[in-house]
Amino acid sequence: MTGKLRVFLGAAPGVGKTYAMLAEGRRLRAGGVDVVVGFVETYGRRGTEQQLGDLPVVPRRVLRYRGIELTEMDLDALLARRPALALVDELAHTNVPGSRHAKRWQDVGELLRAGIDVATTLNIQHLESLNDVVEQITGIVQREQIPDAVARAADRIELVDLSPGALRTRMAQGEIYGPDRIDVALDNYFRAGNLGALRELALLWLADRVEEELADYRARHGIRAPWETKERIAVALNGAPQGEHLIRRGARTAARVHGDLIGIHVRLDDGTLQSEPPGLEEQRRLLRELHGSYVEISGSDVAQALVDFARAESATQILLGPTSRSRLKELIGGSVINRVIRVAGPIDVRVLPPPDPDLLAVPSAPHRRRPALVSARRRWSAWLLGPAGAAALAAVLSPLRGSLGLSGALLCLLLVVAGVARLGGLLPAAATTAAAAVAADYFFTTPWHSLVIGRAADVAALLLFLAVAGIIAHLIDGLARRSQQAARARAEAQVLARLAGETVDSAARALPELLGELCQVFALAGAAVLVRMGEEWRPVASWGPEPPARPDEAAFAAGLGQDTALVLAGPSLSQEDARLLGPFVTQLRLIRERERLTAQAQAAEALARTDALHINLLEAVEHDLRTPLASISAAAAGLRSPESERDAGHARRLATRIGAEAERMNHLVANLLDLSRLQVGAVPVTLCPADVGEVVRAAVDSLPDSQAAAGVRIAIADGLPKVEADPGLLERALANVVANARKWSPPDVEVVVDAGAVAGRVDVRVIDRGPGISEVDSDNLFQPFRRSQPHDGGANGGVGLGLTVAKGFVEAMSGELTVESTSGGGTTFVFGLRVWSGAPTTG
Repeated sequence: MTGKLRVFLGAAPGVGKTYAMLAEGRRLRAGGVDVVVGFVETYGRRGTEQQLGDLPVVPRRVLRYRGIELTEMDLDALLARRPALALVDELAHTNVPGSRHAKRWQDVGELLRAGIDVATTLNIQHLESLNDVVEQITGIVQREQIPDAVARAADRIELVDLSPGALRTRMAQGEIYGPDRIDVALDNYFRAGNLGALRELALLWLADRVEEELADYRARHGIRAPWETKERIAVALNGAPQGEHLIRRGARTAARVHGDLIGIHVRLDDGTLQSEPPGLEEQRRLLRELHGSYVEISGSDVAQALVDFARAESATQILLGPTSRSRLKELIGGSVINRVIRVAGPIDVRVLPPPDPDLLAVPSAPHRRRPALVSARRRWSAWLLGPAGAAALAAVLSPLRGSLGLSGALLCLLLVVAGVARLGGLLPAAATTAAAAVAADYFFTTPWHSLVIGRAADVAALLLFLAVAGIIAHLIDGLARRSQQAARARAEAQVLARLAGETVDSAARALPELLGELCQVFALAGAAVLVRMGEEWRPVASWGPEPPARPDEAAFAAGLGQDTALVLAGPSLSQEDARLLGPFVTQLRLIRERERLTAQAQAAEALARTDALHINLLEAVEHDLRTPLASISAAAAGLRSPESERDAGHARRLATRIGAEAERMNHLVANLLDLSRLQVGAVPVTLCPADVGEVVRAAVDSLPDSQAAAGVRIAIADGLPKVEADPGLLERALANVVANARKWSPPDVEVVVDAGAVAGRVDVRVIDRGPGISEVDSDNLFQPFRRSQPHDGGANGGVGLGLTVAKGFVEAMSGELTVESTSGGGTTFVFGLRVWSGAPTTG
């Protein structure tokens, strides 16, 4: 029988996970449950120690690792004791080498397999899937990780929550860290923003686990209807152009309701080889950008497969685009949209119309002395229907000539002329007027059915008809032109208002986006912003399939500044279009100017950082050179004194002092020069196979006698593989770090330097027993020019220079220098170096 796992999950250290676990253990023990503490780390916190109280504790196992005694949980003793519940702190802990398992979660797994229930603690930053997110939030790499599956397999996960303000208050009151670490922690890892983000991360991860449990429950009980615990928008994608419109609409809906977006593509499993639709890859990319997920499924029935998957994912909405199938195909094969609506059941189905491609287009302005602009389809319809319709109407009315007369027939034909003028414009109306006059003469004037007019009154009526029809057609054409001008004015106003809003907007507009809008407004084939580089023009941004490559190849070109031009491809622009193009050109100039100013600001910021570095460098030189110079001056004056002349031993001591201070100045100057080279990337690096033991011994030998004699023990085993390094740079980096460790270690305690091969690399560890560092200030440890801070490198020509130079040298060799707390107190610097596997290289 397998034991049950209970995890107390926290967003950050100090929220009270261990306290809550111990409190639960005490409660269960009071109820008669056999509870044993397998491992608890109190970190000296009074509340945790009080909560531990009289709970039985299994003694820890003592392990000796590289000359140091360390303690770990005694797994064998726990298995022999076989309690009902074991309390095991810090699930993500890495065991001391030589333990049965590398990780504590593996120890817990063995306890569970033995039938022992386990309660444990875990911080959200140790979950493997969230490691990169936590690093982005806090800037600190978490090296102790556990697979998410271990935590998700727990029978119960309890979130131990504490608001950022309350946690910072506990920190300030000294309930989490000691007084020497409080300020650093509050200013780094425990910033309110960091804690809020970690808290939200923990809540979201726990919510995802709850959703998994809910899905399992629904599957076990055969529940198919979606439970609207969270909005999930499913978008059906088939690679059609309107798919991007569907994705954006779905993303906006999901963002408003804090829901999920899922893109679904259904492939027919009819046994035929199907190529991927051309637009599907771009739609997948857009989904990733909008934080949606993409799923591809197969089925013989597209609608049923789509709905089945949406139901399995508890989708609450399905978004569909308009069908591209013809009516005939829908009659033969049926409509996918209608079938989805029929089988969707309680899932909402939304069919979105396609985006209007002419939404941003500005209508062409009609010419003042030309007829109103009419589409070709309407114009040809008017030409075909107008004259023929007038003749046909006259023929139909001819039997009524006795009662209707010529005047009545002309009024009826006048309606046809007006309709044709409205449909096709002035020219078809003129042709229809002429055809109507001829038809009226043929059918309604005597003699009948001839083009001869026998009465003067009929001639006058026909002439009057031609005049009135021409006036009506002209008026209708004028109204159409006024309407078109008003529509263009409205479109121009919308475009100008949008451009004006973007001009005052503080956010920078992307050039391709504005070029795309420009092409839509003026119905252009392409547009580009070109920059002259010598004799060539190179595009900065472009839109369209084939934008012009040079200004002389473009239908229109406008300057955007020095050696920068806007080029357009497509139909020539009218005078009105050129007037409207002016604001676009202005907006493009503003964007280019904003880009130029942004680049200048970034360069100025980099220059300011460099100036600050130089100022700090001068301060460091002034601060650190004064002391050895004063000592050298005093010692030199002592050599000239009568006492030195009488006492040779005194003179030798002064000379030794001068040599030591000169050596200190030499280290300082070397570190300053090295730091300058690192800042400009001018460190020469020659990688070759290097023996770690030899380099370490050379680095220790290079230390001043006072530091080496105080005690540095080299514990490096034989047989280590050679590393890929520059021996000279590695020696100097090790010397800086060892000298720094020697400075902060107690005089009677040795600094240990050891090394071991791990997964294709060699780790060289420098271990001291000094005051140690906190987890949150490890990243700031290698910053130069810090005063009066532990481990600041002052022992080797200082104010932070020694460690900064060491880190720069190691990274120049593609290695890594990290720092961690030594178990039992102190600090460990770890040089991660790659095992040699290639030919020498020079950088």
